[in-house]
Amino acid sequence: MSMTDPIADMLTRIRNANMARFNKVDIPLSKVKLEIAKILKQEGYIKNFKVLNQEGNKGVLRVYLKYDAQNRGIITGIKRVSKPSLRVYVKSKKIPRVLNGYGINIISTPKGIMTDREAIKLNVGGELICSVW
Repeated sequence: MSMTDPIADMLTRIRNANMARFNKVDIPLSKVKLEIAKILKQEGYIKNFKVLNQEGNKGVLRVYLKYDAQNRGIITGIKRVSKPSLRVYVKSKKIPRVLNGYGINIISTPKGIMTDREAIKLNVGGELICSVW
């Protein structure tokens, strides 16, 4: 199966595992996905993540999902914004807010992958990878 959009695949796996109340989900590893996982953890959307090295092939990123006291997923929505077929770029002044600031945008900037708040603070724009709320 050819993977045209590995990031969309990652988000879908997280979304599905979250809806099925799984504790963890395994995703094929890449640098970008690792950065996204770091942000999701730093922003409190996931419990944790770790990289598992499997012999003979690329590593696996294991993401540990987080639920509230009522066993509802902390991530209520996660959406791919920029796609390989339609890239979405934003200037730092034009970064949209997610749910009035309740959610975050993850942006790939020349200074690395970061949240919309960090990008605004550093005054950098970039490719809008996804929104999480």
